[in-house]
Amino acid sequence: MQSAMRKLMLWMIGFAVSSGGALLAQNITGSWQGTLQSPQGRPPLRIVIKITRADDESLKAVLYSIDQGGQPINASSISQQGSNMKMAVAGIGGDYEGRLIGDGNTIAGTWTQGGPAMPLNLTRSTPETAWAIPEPPPPPKPMAADANPSFEVATIKPSNPDTPGQSILVGRGGTNLFTTTNTTLNDLITFAYGVHLRQVTGGPGWLETEKYDITAKPDQAGIPNATQVRTMLQKLLAERFHLTFHRDKKELAAYTITVAKTGPKLAKNETGGMLPGFGGRGPGNIAVRNSTMEEFAGFLQGRIVDRPVVDQTGLSGKFDFTLLWRPDQLAAPGPNAPPLPADLESRADLFTAIQEQLGLKLEAAKAPVEVLVIDRVEKASEN
Repeated sequence: MQSAMRKLMLWMIGFAVSSGGALLAQNITGSWQGTLQSPQGRPPLRIVIKITRADDESLKAVLYSIDQGGQPINASSISQQGSNMKMAVAGIGGDYEGRLIGDGNTIAGTWTQGGPAMPLNLTRSTPETAWAIPEPPPPPKPMAADANPSFEVATIKPSNPDTPGQSILVGRGGTNLFTTTNTTLNDLITFAYGVHLRQVTGGPGWLETEKYDITAKPDQAGIPNATQVRTMLQKLLAERFHLTFHRDKKELAAYTITVAKTGPKLAKNETGGMLPGFGGRGPGNIAVRNSTMEEFAGFLQGRIVDRPVVDQTGLSGKFDFTLLWRPDQLAAPGPNAPPLPADLESRADLFTAIQEQLGLKLEAAKAPVEVLVIDRVEKASEN
C-alpha cells in the first residue's frame, strides 16, 4: 500500500513538473519579430511586436513597422488563451491572430487590415538578433497656442470631376499646409463651424454642387490645433466667398452619444499629436486616431449620419479605434471601384456596432441646437 502511494505521489510530482514546464513555454511576453509579405507585389515589411504585462497582469503590446518609419503603435487589446493569442490595433484597423508552436519561441499567425488575411510568423528575438527600431523623428512643432492665424496665401480652384475621393488635410508633405480635395462650400462651412448640414440654412443651391480644391499656407509657423484650423478657414470663407450669416436657435432631431453600461472600449492615444485622423477603409469601415469624443461626434455628424450629434460621454483625452458596420445605403460604385467587402451583409448596423465595438451608445433625441442662417455668399473670388 505504501509503495502504491509513493508511486502515486511521484507521478503527481512528475505531472506538476511537466505542467510547470508547459506553462513556462506558453509565456508570450517579450519582443517578437517577423516579415509581412504584402499583397500585389509590394515590398515586404519587417514587423516588431513588444508584449509586456501591466501591474494588474493584463497584457499590453506595441507594434513597430520598421520599414514604414518604426513609429510605436499601441495595441488596443491583446489576449492569450493557452497557446492562442489575439491582438487588435484599432489605430490602423489591424488584427493579428497567432498560435505559439514548438518550444514557445515561434508564433504562427496571420495579419488582417481591411482585406484578406496575410501570413505573419513571429520569432522571439534576443538582444543579439533583435532588429534595430528607427529613432522616431522629432515631433512637429506646434503653432503657438495663443496665435490667431490667417492664411497668408490661398489657392482656390474648381475640382477636377475625374478626381476620386474627398479630403480635408493639414500637414501634407511635412508642412503646415491646409489642403482640400472635392469639397463643396457646405463641406467647408460645416467643418469650419463644427455644425451639421441641417444647421446651415438660407444658402443657394450651388453650395452643395460646386466643388473646390484648396491649398492654403498659414501666416505663422508650426502645426495648428483644431481651433486654429477652423479660425483660418472661417476667415478664408469670409474673404474669398464673402460669407456672412447670423445665428439662431432651432429644435432639431439629433443624436446623443453616451457611454454604454459595459463601459468604453477605446484605446488611449498619448502621442501628444495636435490633430485627429479619420481614415476611410471602404464602405462602413473607418480607422480613428488621436480623436476626442467631441471630434468623433463632429465626424459622425459631418460624414456618417443625417443629423447633428451631441457628445454626452464625459470622456476626456484622445483615443484610437476602428469602427466596422453595415451602411444603410451604398453610393453607386465607380467604374474602377474595388469590389464590396465580402462580409458587408453580415455586419451589425451602425448603432449596434458603436455599442458592441466601442462601448458607446448612439441614440435619437430632440435637442435645441444653434443654426447658421446665411445672409450673403458668393462663388470664390479669383486667386
